[in-house]
Order: sequence, then C-alpha cells, then structure tokens
Amino acid sequence: MSAEIIHAKTPAESFLASAFEHSKAKLPGTAGVAKWREDSFKIFNASGLPHRRVEAWHYTDLRALIRDALPVAVPPDAAALDALREELAAARTPALRLVLVDGFFAPELSSRLPDGIKVSSLASVLSGGRSDLIALLSSQDLGTEDPIVALNAALMQDGVVIEVAPGTEAAEPIHLIHVTSSPVAAAHFSRSALIVGAGASIRLAESCHSANPAGEAVASQANACLIVSVGDGARLAHTAMVTGKAARGVRLETMIARVGVRAKFDSFALVSGIGLVRRQTFLRFEGAGAEASFSGASLLGGREHADTTLLIEHAAPGCRSRETYKYILDEEATGVFQGKIHVAPKAQKTDGKMLSRAVLLSDMATMNNKPELEIFADDVVCGHGATCGGLDAEQLFYLQTRGLALPEAEALLLEAFAGELIDGIGHDGLIKDFRRQVRTWLAARHQAMAAPNQDRERA
Repeated sequence: MSAEIIHAKTPAESFLASAFEHSKAKLPGTAGVAKWREDSFKIFNASGLPHRRVEAWHYTDLRALIRDALPVAVPPDAAALDALREELAAARTPALRLVLVDGFFAPELSSRLPDGIKVSSLASVLSGGRSDLIALLSSQDLGTEDPIVALNAALMQDGVVIEVAPGTEAAEPIHLIHVTSSPVAAAHFSRSALIVGAGASIRLAESCHSANPAGEAVASQANACLIVSVGDGARLAHTAMVTGKAARGVRLETMIARVGVRAKFDSFALVSGIGLVRRQTFLRFEGAGAEASFSGASLLGGREHADTTLLIEHAAPGCRSRETYKYILDEEATGVFQGKIHVAPKAQKTDGKMLSRAVLLSDMATMNNKPELEIFADDVVCGHGATCGGLDAEQLFYLQTRGLALPEAEALLLEAFAGELIDGIGHDGLIKDFRRQVRTWLAARHQAMAAPNQDRERA
C-alpha cells in the first residue's frame, strides 16, 4: 500500500493559480494557444515553484526565495508611454531598438529596422494563429518540462517576434530593451522569438532599463523567455546586460535555441544589481559543424543571488561548444553555475568545454559549481573545470609597490578579470558599454568600503 504525497501550496503558488484562472480568458491567442496555456499551467501546477529537491534548481530554491507572487502587470497607458519616450530620448538609447514595457511590446518607442528584418508583437502572432511560429514559440520538446518555462507559456502576455530573412546582414546591433515602469509592484511574463534565416548575420543586444533610476525601484518579478532559431550557415551574436538597482527584483530568464548546419551562435551576459537572477539556457545542435559560445560575468554584492544554468545538447556530429563564466562575489552574495553537456550517440567529433571561475571578496560569499558531462559517443573531446578563490596577494603587493592604493589595486585586477570576457564580444560600442558597467560597480564598491573609514575619521 502506498500513499500519494501532495505538497502543500505556498501563498505564491496559490496566487499564481488564481491569477491564471482570472486572466486566461483575456490573454491573447487562438483556441489552440489557449489549450497550450492550459497544458503548460498543468505542468507548473504539478510541481509548483522549483525547490532544492529539484536537481536543476538545487542551489536556487524559488519556493523559499519567492514567498509572495506579485499581481500581473497591465499594459502601459498613453501617459506612461509619453513619459518613457522623453526618458529614453534623454538616456540616448540606441537608434535601432525594440522596447518592451513591463513585458508589452511598445511600437511607439521602437524604431524601424533595416530591410530584411520583420517584427511582430507576440500578441498578434498568437491571435493570428500562424502555425509555424506558434510551433517554434512552444519550443516543443526543448525545455518545456521546466516549471518556470511552463509558467511563462501559461501567462505570457506579449513580446516580439523577429524574423530575419535568409542572407540578410545587419551591420549594427538591434537593441531589445526591457523597461520596468509600473509604479506599483508587478509581475510580467514575456516571450519573444528570433528567427535567423539561412546565411543571415545579426547581432541582438538585450538590456534592462528602470523608469525610475533615481529612486528606489519598486518590487518586480519578471519571467522572460527568448526562443532562438539559427538557420543553416547563419551567424548570431547576442549580448544581455542584466543590470540595475533592484535589491527586491526577481528576474528569471530562459533562452531556448536551435542551431543549424555550420551556423555560429555567440552569447555574453553581464549580471549585476538585481536581487535574484536565474538565467537558464537550453541549446540543441541540430545541424553538423555548428559552433556555440556562451560566456558571462556576474558582479554581486549584498545578498544578491545569480544563477547561470546551461544544458547544451550535441545532437549532430562535428559541433563545438564553449561555456566560460566568471563571478565576483562580495559581502553575502551567492553565485551559481550549472553546466551540462549532453552528447548523443550520433554526435561524433564533438568538442565541448566549460569553465567557471570565481573571485570571493568576502568570507561570507558563496559560490556553487556543478559541471556535468553526459557522453554517449566515443570520438569526442569534452572537459570542464572550476576555480574559486580570492585575489592574488602577490599581484596586489606588486601593484601597491608601484604606488597604487589597495582599493585601486583590487579594482584593477577585478576589471581585468571580467574584462577578458567582455573584450571577446566583438563590437567596440558594446565593449565600451559593458566595461563602463563594470567600472561603475567597482566604483560603488570602493565608495561603500571608504564610507566607514570616513565616518571613523570624523568621529
């Protein structure tokens, strides 16, 4: 005799169930999309928010970290859009841009893109019922069993669908800007797609923007999903600047990617300043001879928590993957790196490597590493590594003998540590933007360290 164990729902899970019941009739989509939403919420509801007993979420226990779910965001009104238009103009946002405001596509704030690139709102695609795009957006068998991906599918409100025609080459990056503007605490659910046609070449630069940068940001919870299809022989360069001043912010990001024959996909992410971030990637090589490179840097302080989780599936022969991530952890911050390379039996000649490196600036900081290799082919070159430690005392001493104060010496070493990956982005303008963010973080850390000393001197 066996008894079925049913876990008690947390207040956040109960609130999400109620939010889905009350909003599902108003969410965009055909009858087929409505069924997809229902099926997705059943997946989420069966397990609830992921917790430490779920292997892939062991180090990021959302059931414990998210006690209360926030109300679902509403579309921005005309007054909010007008204010944002002025704010974005003052901030000198890039000319080629697509803007999501609290998860809703804002064409009024977006720009016209070059020929060969078509943009639609997610809401219009779901309501239009275009079967090929909806099949791609549903991600089918890749990542769909993840509860956060399922929750996103159930509650997705809007997003953008970018279609790049075969052979198109865009010289400048297209910026996808995620704006948080709600004056009250809110949750937003967006799902976007990028389809890069065969032989095309494009660069997508994602970033976060708070509509109230001067004041304390209100609490927010974002669940964003980006579906990527890189066609045969295509090139995609992607960056994500997941930064801000949001100690109470939660940002859950998922990328689901399929890569074709001899295609190339590079991605870099910088994480800093947001209370809880989980960036997870599911990538499958579907064509032979393809390459993918993922890298990132996380600069964390306070009690910030940043989790990078990747599942790279080598399903075709002769493909190459690289994952390299660096963490700088101060105070009581927590970093997580989980990388798994799966090599299918037919994926001979696979070359896959992953590396995680962390610098701990405090005895109270925590770094969790879990690299995995799952290999079912016999002609492969795969490996993984992880390092964790403090700054090199000899290097610090050398810089101090050359006249640098200790804080300046630390900042120089830390900037070099993160900058090594940033320099690999391959676009001068973006490299400058990311290096500026690193310097800003280091300057804020130096100022925070200097404040107690100044107070003691005044006393």
